[in-house]
Amino acid sequence: MKILQKDEQMTAETVLLKHLPKSFQKKHPSDLRKMVTFYCLDEKILSKMLLEDIIDWSTCLIVGGYDNSHTTLLKEVSLQRQLSYKDRACAHLLYLPDSSHLVKPAFDSELESRISSLDLSHAHLVNQTWKFGGDELGYKRIVRQISHFPSFCIIGGQGQPVSWLLLYEYMAMGMLYTLPEHRQKGYATVLVYTMAQKLLAEGYPVFCHVEEDNIVSNKLVKSLGLIEDPSYRERWVAFNT
Repeated sequence: MKILQKDEQMTAETVLLKHLPKSFQKKHPSDLRKMVTFYCLDEKILSKMLLEDIIDWSTCLIVGGYDNSHTTLLKEVSLQRQLSYKDRACAHLLYLPDSSHLVKPAFDSELESRISSLDLSHAHLVNQTWKFGGDELGYKRIVRQISHFPSFCIIGGQGQPVSWLLLYEYMAMGMLYTLPEHRQKGYATVLVYTMAQKLLAEGYPVFCHVEEDNIVSNKLVKSLGLIEDPSYRERWVAFNT
């Protein structure tokens, strides 16, 4: 491992910025306390990094946000290190090229007045409905997301959220969910638009991952101006689970 000097850090940052948002989410977290993040365009270098002792492979580990073309390499690594390997998700990467592409959906002032942010009391509700949550680790992660990153929700008649959207630590929009009895009202579209506005205002890229079979969400985000590279897929896999 090499520690970069200041001028080398500036060069690395310039390169990473050219590849946003793909360079934003290349991460290898093992739990909430340990995370290794790297971005690589050369598979030989990537292989070397994975086989060196940079990552603690002894724990339950999720490798996420990598180009699907590297799947064979990850399987080879799992065999060499004698690790269990399990696919978790394969998704489209959709992003907003710039602010001029963002399409504002139609919604009235009454709905706008019901837009709020999540608080920690809502973490259990989000965890119960998140596809990759439902356990203590999922709950802790959601608490962290609500505590440290923007979130938006639509408040229902009982003062509780009925639709919500969070931001992952790598700045992708996610965990979008609307309670079944409140669907078909445009809530999710309004939340994605509201989050996109906030990210743009603060200078962050606007992007999200939509699983391959999620036609509804894919259509939703595209209606707001997000686009995808049809040849690019991102995959998440788990080791030692």
